[in-house]
Amino acid sequence: MNLIHQVFCLLLDIYFVILLVRIILSWVPALPEPLLPVARFVRGMTDPLLLPLRGTIPPVRIGMMALDLSPIILFIAIRILQGLLCGPEVGRPWS
Repeated sequence: MNLIHQVFCLLLDIYFVILLVRIILSWVPALPEPLLPVARFVRGMTDPLLLPLRGTIPPVRIGMMALDLSPIILFIAIRILQGLLCGPEVGRPWS
């Protein structure tokens, strides 16, 4: 694997973690002041891919709630890219 390929695979891993942080931060109704810059950074990194997906894929209604599927679709897309470009051992820290 050449350096550019390794860097691309690493960036996909980092983006996966940033997306996970975005989901966790969305569960907190009012973030403490020290976390606001982190939340702005995470939103700035994930919004360019999540917003178009949200415009395309409607949320699934579950009673009085709506489940946003865009992060799930993005997780799947990242894992497919990693499987195709980075090899089958991606996502398995124990191997």
